[in-house]
Amino acid sequence: MRLGILCGIGADWRDTIEKVRIAESLGFELIATGESWGPSTLPWMTLLATHTEKISIATSILNVYSRTPAAIAQEFAMLDVLSNGRMICGLGSSGHRVIEDFHGVGFELPLRRLREYTELINMLIAGNRLEYDGKIFQMSRGFTLDYDRPRNHIPIYIAAITPKSILQTGEIADGIFPIHWPHDRFGSLRESLAVGAERAGRDVAAITIAPFTNVYLLDEADNDAVWMAARGPLFHYINRMGDFYWKMLASSGFEEEVQNSREAWKNRDREQAMAAISEEMVSAIQVIGRKDEISERLRNRSKLGADVQLIPMPTGSAAQVARRLETFMG
Repeated sequence: MRLGILCGIGADWRDTIEKVRIAESLGFELIATGESWGPSTLPWMTLLATHTEKISIATSILNVYSRTPAAIAQEFAMLDVLSNGRMICGLGSSGHRVIEDFHGVGFELPLRRLREYTELINMLIAGNRLEYDGKIFQMSRGFTLDYDRPRNHIPIYIAAITPKSILQTGEIADGIFPIHWPHDRFGSLRESLAVGAERAGRDVAAITIAPFTNVYLLDEADNDAVWMAARGPLFHYINRMGDFYWKMLASSGFEEEVQNSREAWKNRDREQAMAAISEEMVSAIQVIGRKDEISERLRNRSKLGADVQLIPMPTGSAAQVARRLETFMG
């Protein structure tokens, strides 16, 4: 079983760094951090790179609209030097609301942009001359990214949920970040990635499946409240995150729950929209159980095909976080 941590900078970066170092010492192998419409994550990644020794560090995710491919390559080139070759470049399209209404950029050709960004970043990190004729980007002057490289390739993981994006990820990427993915569908996800990998003559076994994995303990608080908290992220993605996510969840075998939740939310009935999400749906997507069950359930997800499970950093003091993380490891 391989585990990672999802972690932003928090209220005090020094306190968060202490917790990250605890996770590193316990054997967590990946720390991932994103930005969505919050502050830039790249300065935080500089602190992670210079205050850790062996844990890999990823964006989860950078969108492929607000920075050019060359700008992302430049940022990761420096971060890879600072971390001595421990970076993972996590990319995604985000959604039209964030791209158009926060960044002010047209949300056009998201799949094509992911492909061209991946190809261009790979070229620059490898030290190749930038001669590229794409549908979006055309470069012909042969610029190169000049620096002392710790390595010639930085892995690129893509946040993909639609069938076409998953197939393309199999063609071009080193890993995938699924979100709210049912544990019994990791095998079919690998099969879809394999179709894309075969098209490109790649080995699907080299593609890492790194799902976001929410964990809820039933024996530390009122159980009804814990189940309701576990419904929260699913409610949000079904009703408040555009079309991609609810369609993915509906096609994953939860059409009735999704429809009922969305119908209730049309009337802004949050209680009913939350209640429509069954415990079966929660258990299939989240990790929920007593303290002595959590590690076993994480291991089961690993056996089903989750290569590196990314768990949100627990709350509390450093000592409390250490105990919780030890529980996850089993």
